[in-house]
Formats: sequence, C-alpha cells, structure tokens
Amino acid sequence: MQRRILQGMGALGIVLVALGSSHAILRLLPARAADQTDTGTGKQTTGRDTAPSQAAEPAKGNRFGAIRGRLVWDHAELPKPQVLQAEGRAERDPEVCARGLAIVDDSLVIDPRTKGIKNGIAYLANPKGTNPKAEQTLLKQASEVIVDQENCEFVPRVTALHEGQRLVFTSSDRAFHNIHLIPFTNGGFNQVMAPLGQLSVRLVAEKQPILVRCDMHFWMQGVIRVFDHPFFARTNADGSFEIRGVPAGMQRLVVWHERAGYVTAGEARGTVVQVKADEVTDVGDLKFENE
Repeated sequence: MQRRILQGMGALGIVLVALGSSHAILRLLPARAADQTDTGTGKQTTGRDTAPSQAAEPAKGNRFGAIRGRLVWDHAELPKPQVLQAEGRAERDPEVCARGLAIVDDSLVIDPRTKGIKNGIAYLANPKGTNPKAEQTLLKQASEVIVDQENCEFVPRVTALHEGQRLVFTSSDRAFHNIHLIPFTNGGFNQVMAPLGQLSVRLVAEKQPILVRCDMHFWMQGVIRVFDHPFFARTNADGSFEIRGVPAGMQRLVVWHERAGYVTAGEARGTVVQVKADEVTDVGDLKFENE
C-alpha cells in the first residue's frame, strides 16, 4: 500500500492519507502557532516550526529570476481530524507525550480560508545554470537546519535543506527518543536520543525523500529532502512558495508533497518553466485533485 501526504495550514488543517493511486482518506487538524515568513532571509518561523521554508535571498542581476506559485486543495469538503494520541492518554510516555495537547495526524495541513497546503516542497529538477552567491548566502545564513522533538512529534514534520547544511535533531521532551533515518543514497542512521538531547548528521543530496521516524513512539514520522543546489522552497501556511535566484532560461519545476507525491506534470522530471531575468514567473495555483 502506497502512502502519501499533503500539508498546508490555517485556523484549522487537514490530513490526507492516499491509498494506492485513486483513493484517499482525508483528515482535519487544529492549527498551531501562526506562521511568519521573513522576506529578507526566506526563513519561516512558528512557535513550533523554525526550519527555513525557502532558500536564501539571491543576488540581483540580469541573469536571475524567480518562480512563484501556490499549492492548493481543490475540494470543498474539509474532513475532520484524526487524533493519534489523546491528550493525557498517550500509549507511551504519557507524562510527556500528549500531556497537555493531543497529538493529531498532521500528514496534510490545509488552510480552510485559502485552501493552501503547507509543507509541500518546490524545487528545480536538474537546474540549468548555477547561482554561487545564492548558495553561499544560504549556507552562511543557515549553516544548520533544526528538527525538534516536541510533544513527541517531529517539528517541523517536513524539512528541506542543502547538503552543505548540517541537520541537527534536538529534543524538547523529557523522554527518550530515537532518530531513525531511512535513506536511499546516504547510509542508514538509527541512534537513541536522551531526554533534552541533541545530535547532528551530514547528508548528501538524494533524489528521493528520506523518511525519519522514532521507533519508540510509532506515531512519530517526518520527511527530509536534501538538495545539492539552492533552488528549493517549502510551501507556507497559505500554500505559497517562491524560489529566488533562479538562472534565467528554461527550467523544470517540481512540486512534491509527502502524501500527494508529484503534483506537477512530468513527475520527477518536472514541468517546463521559462524564467526571465529580473522577473518573477508565477505558475499560479497548483491543484491537488486526487481523492
């Protein structure tokens, strides 16, 4: 059975679990702290989610442009949430997990006002050209990308980073966890983390997503995408994204989501986008239509 996820966020959110290619179960979840995006650095912050949502601000000039778009839900109905661990009644470590807040399946978060989907990843497939200054700026501004374990959940659930950045796992929980990475190119990683602990790992770029889970708490799952270029962005609460500093010319854009898989045409090859120097190319709303 193939499992897929979609995410976006607002006053409420939604979760979808796709079964095969033509059936899905959707779920709604309560929103967390409101997102804020620093337009200068492209970093997205929330009370629980502090990973960069977007690669660093690129150099301006006549050789680079930007790609903008929005990942949206294309149905009227907003399904109800699924509670994975009820408040105060977690199946393991209830004194920590879901102690004051129920753990809800956040595999798809949709803003009910805009129908934007959070935590999609937009990126260029085999980009034509480079932008060394944008890459250097990204690595200088954010040499580390942090994934926390809070309330026995991975925060953020979906992380995108450059292979030059160090991935740091922290724990705000006074409970033991373990970090179990399931990669394709990188070597396997499975290490116990002490309460309030921290560990880091270097990863090389992978064409496939890396699953991360905690074997001690079966409901804890996340996804990591690692790139060897700076042309990627994570969708914000309203589903919006912008990839800046893109070399002008024909590029191939991919929009991917944990449960939805490839949203854009062409799947892993991406869909063709013509980028003009010093202009923003808006690809509009990219709709996830499968049920």
